[in-house]
Amino acid sequence: MLSEPRSGRLAAWGNSLLSGYVSPDDAVLAIVGDDAVHRVEGLPGESGPVGLTLALGRLRRLGVVALRVALPAPGHPLGLSGPPEFNARALEAGEAVLCHGAAFGLVPQVHEAGPEGDVHAEVLWHVLPVRAAPPADVPSLGEAERELAEALREATSVLSRLDVAGSGPAAEAAIDAYRARAERGQEVLAPGYPPRAVRVLELARRVAQLVSLAYENGHGGAVSASEMAARGAALRPVERTARRAQVAAYNSVVEEREKREKGAR
Repeated sequence: MLSEPRSGRLAAWGNSLLSGYVSPDDAVLAIVGDDAVHRVEGLPGESGPVGLTLALGRLRRLGVVALRVALPAPGHPLGLSGPPEFNARALEAGEAVLCHGAAFGLVPQVHEAGPEGDVHAEVLWHVLPVRAAPPADVPSLGEAERELAEALREATSVLSRLDVAGSGPAAEAAIDAYRARAERGQEVLAPGYPPRAVRVLELARRVAQLVSLAYENGHGGAVSASEMAARGAALRPVERTARRAQVAAYNSVVEEREKREKGAR
């Protein structure tokens, strides 16, 4: 969860393109990132895979006005709206993009190729039909921000009581180093996103980093089975909160659009 999901890049920069903030070339460059190539398969009117530039233009012509992110996990269909086939594909990938304005969703399939030491990723996005229904368990941006602040306090307190490596100064230093690398290497979100969305996504990544460090540092001081179980019980809801907030940040463009549409009625 620490690395930016490909669905997040596609939705963020796709939204920026659809809103007129960036050019198609800039959007595609940002979406591909360090991958070798992204292609899209299953677009109506296309017999085979096409490039991202063509795909984004075709989706716009099909009525797509914005993109959402889904980050589902077992037992938590976060951001999904069905049908079961799409949900299953998205759950297997751990992420997906849903179109707003047309009933399509995109699920990435990642293939690594190349010799050892020079491996690169090739991504094929599969376009599938989705239900035009509200996504599951996605909070508003304001709700996500409040939940994150509470989750960070609870996680830090519980992990400190359990003496888990990952809740003290070393964890804070690692988090600060991660944030510094992220700030040097990329924008948190694409142009056109509200500052609050940037703030929520940054905090979600901070909380996710805390959870990851706690897991990666082994048992820490929590050596008994009951203490290990307590740590797991503390981390699971925190990790879920961070994922919900991450989705809320990426989807804030759609949230604002829906508010304007309701106000115009």
